[in-house]
Amino acid sequence: MTAPDATSPADAPAASWRDSLAVYLQPRVLIVLFLGFSSGLPLALSGSTLLVWMAEAGVDLGTIGLFALVGTPYTLKFLWAPLVDALHVPFFTRTFGRRRGWLVFSQLLLIGAILLLALTDPARSPLFVALGALLVATMSSTQDIVVDAFRVESLPESEQAAGMAAYVAAYRIGMLISTAGALFIVTGFETIVPRGAAWMWGYVVMAALVLIGTVTALAATEPAQSKRAEAATQNEDALMRVFHAAMGAFSEFLSRKEAWAALAFVVLFKFTDAFSGNMTVPFVIDIGFTRNDYAVIVKGVGIAATLAGGFAGGFVARRYSLATSLWIGGIVQAISNLSFSWLALVGVNEWALTLAITSDNFCNAIGTVIFVAYLSALCQNPLHTATQYALLTALAAVGRTYLSTGAGYLAKATGWPMFFAISVLVAIPSLMLLAYLQKRDHFDRLEPTRV
Repeated sequence: MTAPDATSPADAPAASWRDSLAVYLQPRVLIVLFLGFSSGLPLALSGSTLLVWMAEAGVDLGTIGLFALVGTPYTLKFLWAPLVDALHVPFFTRTFGRRRGWLVFSQLLLIGAILLLALTDPARSPLFVALGALLVATMSSTQDIVVDAFRVESLPESEQAAGMAAYVAAYRIGMLISTAGALFIVTGFETIVPRGAAWMWGYVVMAALVLIGTVTALAATEPAQSKRAEAATQNEDALMRVFHAAMGAFSEFLSRKEAWAALAFVVLFKFTDAFSGNMTVPFVIDIGFTRNDYAVIVKGVGIAATLAGGFAGGFVARRYSLATSLWIGGIVQAISNLSFSWLALVGVNEWALTLAITSDNFCNAIGTVIFVAYLSALCQNPLHTATQYALLTALAAVGRTYLSTGAGYLAKATGWPMFFAISVLVAIPSLMLLAYLQKRDHFDRLEPTRV
């Protein structure tokens, strides 16, 4: 495995720190930031916030547990991503364009779904609540498909990581508004209306906040790549456009040199993060910290560190080439796992936990932002950006969902200090693939396809 060559001619000249900061004020990046808020807002409305509403309404715990299934659309969204790439929405596509039309359309449907959910009563009809929540999740994941495609097509490569950092920060803020913010709003309404009505009005306020994304979509301009793709397919019927979007996403990607190595890299790059991350909560509780410690430090300080790490990842990607940035992100996210090995040796100490969580979340966020910039660079053809990106993110989830399932058994067999040390070594296959892809000039070929 070779180290990255910082003097490679493929490396772009390093941007100054002033330029790295200024990129976040670019109109294109600001548009992505507000769309990130709109994407993050509805997630909890069919998840954790809804579960609080159901628990307060006295719904059976077994029924509440089944509501985890309403998140299925977020996992399977790649199945209808070709429709977003290929189909025209009457009036909306003609008026606003291919991507912006779908943005406005999906957001209006999302607002309607949230309002429909607001009118349900968990105590009387959990089934209708489930259907409403499933509709919210479906419309929310559809919005995510469009936002991802819009971001990839509207931002040049030099702004992709900055755009993603802004997107992640705003996404987290949107989630915070729809969790803690929604609960505070419901509490406020309870002073003037009954509890059931308070929840309804709380969800109405959340639906109104989606309009931030709608106004953003209206203020944005249609990506030039999307316009070219629209012109190239205007003479095809709807069925053929869907077929070409679905099949083209596979065939175009697999026709590239080193395609299988790139796919393996997509699966493995975040594996070290997922492998250790699955055991972070059991580890913190097992060594003696309380639930309150977890809530305040892991969820409080951890979120702040994640936001800071996201912007740091944007700075790194702005100053260095994509290959060099991936080396930096891959190494720091792996090494940060050693902070938990150190914590396991220190024991119950709130300052040590704070330092470990801060280090881990900060470094993992750097890796995430740079990795998403790479995924965006892989989606080269605007004819099927939405489909390819949805497929790649689904593939990237394989490590988190399946490959890391044995982490608990390893932790039990080795103990916590050794487990987190081993989780650093788990990163080696991805770094070997990175060295291979860099040697084969894979990153030099990641230029947008012209339609």
